[in-house]
Amino acid sequence: QVRLVESGGGLVQPGGSLRLSCAASGSFLSIERMGWYRQAPGKQRELVARITSGGSTDYADSVKGRFTISRDNAKNTVYLQMNSLKPEDTAVYYCNALWYNGIYYDSWGQGTQVTVSS
Repeated sequence: QVRLVESGGGLVQPGGSLRLSCAASGSFLSIERMGWYRQAPGKQRELVARITSGGSTDYADSVKGRFTISRDNAKNTVYLQMNSLKPEDTAVYYCNALWYNGIYYDSWGQGTQVTVSS
């Protein structure tokens, strides 16, 4: 079982920055991939960015050049540095982990609110 705890959300003005963190704990052999998804009111959950244990990354087109995902494998922690934030980035951000313990499992964090508003 893997538990994901997110932190770092909040209220920020347009053009501002926030850094999200997600720490994984529990019993597992490895965490293959960690990532961030978001869900705005009335919309489906969508991928923001993800990173493999080897450091390969994927980003949504809407955040490329503004957001950076990174990972500390020793701490089982993933970060999302969000710069040049826009009102349309407002959403609940969820951490996700694909982890291995004989078979692959998928876990989600509880979500952290990010609001971009003046």
